[in-house]
Amino acid sequence: MKFIIDAQLPVRLKNWLTAQGYDSIHTDEIALETQKEPTNSEIAEIALRENRTVISKDSDFFKSHILTGKPPKLLFITTGNIVNNELLLLFETNFETVLQLFNSYNIVEMNNFFVVGHGK
Repeated sequence: MKFIIDAQLPVRLKNWLTAQGYDSIHTDEIALETQKEPTNSEIAEIALRENRTVISKDSDFFKSHILTGKPPKLLFITTGNIVNNELLLLFETNFETVLQLFNSYNIVEMNNFFVVGHGK
């Protein structure tokens, strides 16, 4: 599985995913290359073109997926404000469940209390 991590999430998450063996990019890297922050539609297009799952806290991606099917897969983080160490601990604890849910769902939601699949 390949991922694209949105700007409101830390680069440390991208580094953690890469260390787990996943091809991951962060939108900050795209911004450095293009000299501008990518829009949500540009992120969704990259995800579609490169077969990447978007990881974001932005509900606009959730709405866009429901309305247009873009991005094709979304890990929707609904923790609200969270310390980066706690976020990474959530990933360490729940990532296997997240991956299993993507076998049946196009959207997986993760927060402090549960991980659940939506859509398909």
